[in-house]
Amino acid sequence: MEKKLRRKFILMSMLSLTVVLLVLFGSINIFSYTLNTKMQDRTLHRIAEGGIRMPPNFPPDAPFGGPVSPEVSAMTRFFVVVKDSGGKIKSTELEFISSVSSEEAKSYAEKVSKKGKTSGYCEEYRYYVYGQSNETIMIFLNCSNQLQQMKILLLLSFILSAMCFLIMLVLVIALSKKAVAPYMKNVEIQKRFITDAGHELKTPLTSIATSADVLALDDTSNEWVENIRTQTLRMSKLVGNLVMMSRLDEEHPIPDRAEFAVSEAIWESAEPFSAAARATGKRLELHIEDGMRQYGDVVSFQQMISVLLDNAIKYSDKSGYIRLDAFRKKQKTIIEVYNTCDLIDTKNLNRLFDRFYRADTSRSARISGTGVGLSIAKAIARAHGGDIIVKSKSGNSITFIVTI
Repeated sequence: MEKKLRRKFILMSMLSLTVVLLVLFGSINIFSYTLNTKMQDRTLHRIAEGGIRMPPNFPPDAPFGGPVSPEVSAMTRFFVVVKDSGGKIKSTELEFISSVSSEEAKSYAEKVSKKGKTSGYCEEYRYYVYGQSNETIMIFLNCSNQLQQMKILLLLSFILSAMCFLIMLVLVIALSKKAVAPYMKNVEIQKRFITDAGHELKTPLTSIATSADVLALDDTSNEWVENIRTQTLRMSKLVGNLVMMSRLDEEHPIPDRAEFAVSEAIWESAEPFSAAARATGKRLELHIEDGMRQYGDVVSFQQMISVLLDNAIKYSDKSGYIRLDAFRKKQKTIIEVYNTCDLIDTKNLNRLFDRFYRADTSRSARISGTGVGLSIAKAIARAHGGDIIVKSKSGNSITFIVTI
């Protein structure tokens, strides 16, 4: 259990950290992209306002205030393509750029025309398209430096996020044992209490049962004595189940695993329930694949089968139909226990595995049981490396599926 708790603690801690890092990573880079794009668009609009020439007060103020160096104007590189009303390229203005030829400028203009947008990125250029005097003017601003800076920021933030993640992972793993220690201490105290209480209760229960048997010898028809015997038996069974559940919650509930014949074990556990089903006017069908084998504990495995079949017979409707299917699928042992039943609440099906939970308290009061059978069955399945799920399509039937 400690390993499971530590894994959950590590998983939840790292998941929370991952969300925080993703938010920071995304926020920083989105902010950088948005800020740079706005600055480039402001520059393009100032160029357009100046009649595709740099205006005297170019460039605009810095985004966070403060003066801007006059040299920024000289560092701003752009070119312009002008189209006539028919869409043909009329001229190209390459005065403020030296790395682009007239043919290359026309090629960029054709690419932008196909996009059909008034602004955006075309390779390393931010462009702006607007109409003026029956002409279409395209301004291309070189943004190679800004794009390179954004890429560096993206890479740097990714590396820092990865480093933070790895450092936190090491710290969380190192501290996880200490973090779950108080909980594990409480769990151990609870287990010890249940085990000790179970052993202490066995002696008085045995004494009560023996006394009831002696009294029954003198008066076999005494209903009070019979009631004492019934409740004592029920109490003994409950104590035994609680002790078993405490054992199944241990780190290694099945220390001595051995290979056993699953098919034979299921047949042996299920056959007695056929007579019990017939006695109550119900029908039980068994479909068990031959030759299945499994590693684990055959006694607890059979107890799981008995719990599921006993539950199916008890809670199936009058003249109900019960079916057990056991087969191998993708190297897994699948056991399905199906039974018809009265309409049930399908919203709380998973609560059936909670200890002492009863779906229908009025009906459950009339049915004998300790209320921990399905909890034990689930614990046994998990002790064998599997699990149990429950399904109900219409509420008139229910299926417990064991996968190991």
